[in-house]
Amino acid sequence: MRNVWVVAANTFREAVRDRVLYNLVFFALLMMGAAILVGQISIDIEQSVIISLGLTAISVIGIFIAVFIGVGLVSKEMDKRTLYALLAKPVERWQFLIGKFAGLALTLTVNTAAMTVGLYLALWAVAPLQSSDWYLVPAVYLILLKLVLIVALAMLFSCFTSPFLAILFSVGIYVAGLFAGELRTMKAVNLSPAAMSVFRAVSYVLPNFENFNVMGVVAHGRPVPTALVWQSTLYAIVYGALVLAAAALIFSRRNLK
Repeated sequence: MRNVWVVAANTFREAVRDRVLYNLVFFALLMMGAAILVGQISIDIEQSVIISLGLTAISVIGIFIAVFIGVGLVSKEMDKRTLYALLAKPVERWQFLIGKFAGLALTLTVNTAAMTVGLYLALWAVAPLQSSDWYLVPAVYLILLKLVLIVALAMLFSCFTSPFLAILFSVGIYVAGLFAGELRTMKAVNLSPAAMSVFRAVSYVLPNFENFNVMGVVAHGRPVPTALVWQSTLYAIVYGALVLAAAALIFSRRNLK
């Protein structure tokens, strides 16, 4: 695993030096500052508005980082021809892929933590922190799980297609995954039972990103159920492992010449 951690550390350093990353984090903090202004013109719902906008900013900015940087992790190395020099050393392709994934996951963790601090500062600027404000921690944790899963998907698509198509596929899967739960319970008069069975099967293949959305619960001062946190963690680990295994299999068989 030493090779994996070396690749992960280098990926983390490269991502941190990327000015685009700092711009995205700054934009997220700016959105949280705007949330304070919006909250002040609301009546008795300042904290609810700030929490909703702040968590939305963390999620949206995180998705941009996960998709655009995640897709470029492999393609950028190939374009710069640095991948060939790296694979000439005793580094397996799957080690390179997992190391890149771990490096970006660490980058997302650091940036999500920074944006969370900014959100708490926004809440503190409006009113003293309350015990219910700490419900933000599991909510942000679930957002981070979602982002890590998106990174795995972005890397999977980047292993067999162009960066542009990989971005489209990643965004498309994310949008479809938001409605995966609804596909299972959807009732349409004009659809045949066979078509409904297909939709139901597709819903189980798609990542159910709605499992990680607890913004409404936290914004209303309610705690996130512990069972949901553990179930979502297990779901992200299993699904992410399957996606990374598929990516490693495809990447190991890809002709890099």
